[in-house]
Order: sequence, then C-alpha cells, then structure tokens
Amino acid sequence: MRADARRNYERLLGQARLAFAEYGADASLDDIARRAGVASGTLYRHFPTRLDLIQAVLAEQLEELAELGRGLLTADDTFEALSTWLRATLAHGLTYRGLSAAVMAAAVDADLLKNWHAELFEVGAELLRRAQAAGTIVDSAEAADVLKMVSAIAWASQDGSEAQAERMFTLLMNGLRRDG
Repeated sequence: MRADARRNYERLLGQARLAFAEYGADASLDDIARRAGVASGTLYRHFPTRLDLIQAVLAEQLEELAELGRGLLTADDTFEALSTWLRATLAHGLTYRGLSAAVMAAAVDADLLKNWHAELFEVGAELLRRAQAAGTIVDSAEAADVLKMVSAIAWASQDGSEAQAERMFTLLMNGLRRDG
C-alpha cells in the first residue's frame, strides 16, 4: 500500500472507531469519511461494505486486547493482571456493543470469528491459570464462565450505565478472589 493510501486507511479506521463508539454500528459512513478528511469513494475503496469497516475496527480492537493480555502474562501481580485484562475486555464490550452484534448477524466468515474468539479465550484462560496457580483466584473458576460473565456485565449495562458495570465487575472480581 502506498504511504498516502496507508495514511488514509489509518485515518478512516481511527475515525470509524470514534464514530462506532459514539453512534454504534449504524454510524454514517459518509461522516466517517468526512471526519477522516477523505472522499467517500476513498472509504469504499478500502472498505467496500459497512461490514468490512466494522470487521477491520473489531479486528484492530481485538488484537489490542490480545496484545494487552500477552503483555500481562509476565506481570508479578497475577490478580491485578487478570483484573486489568478483564476490565479492558469489559470496556471493549461497553464501547463497541453494537459492532459485535452486527458482525454476528451478518454472513461473516465463521473461521474469522473462531480465530478472534480462540485468541482472546487463550489469553484470558492463561491469565486465569496464572492467578489460580499463584493462589489469588479460586480454583473452581473456569475461563469460559468468567469471560461469559464479563460479556453479561457489558450486555446488562447497554443503557450506558458505566457505574453499574463497574459495580458488577467489582462483585465478579471479589467473587473470584480466593480471600473473598
């Protein structure tokens, strides 16, 4: 990709992230192009459909979550590492709540979804195992259950109540903590 095309691509992704966070999956594509300082045709050359743009934003966000988790795998405080990653996962769920639903509702490559899910699950499960091995998290906690609870908190807080999400997240983490 030429340097100017790469810059346009990055600006479009950045503006799409902001627009999707603010307006959800139905954000105006023309507005995203305008905010990125490019013509609508440039947006459509990079992202022929709304779904292509949503997938690109989600892929970038999910890779950032995975990178964060991988970086936390060497943290000394395993409870804090797990909590930090789960909180970031919750923030993603709260910010981009409409995007995941749009991807799931569309005819999306099932392998792509499996890869996204598998990578995040692997990172989350390893953070949980490390915390359990350090004795800070109860042994009965299972990665699939913990990740579903974080997703449920994001879903239950769809009305934008971040304070409620934080209270529920604190309850979850207190329930996972070995010393209660």
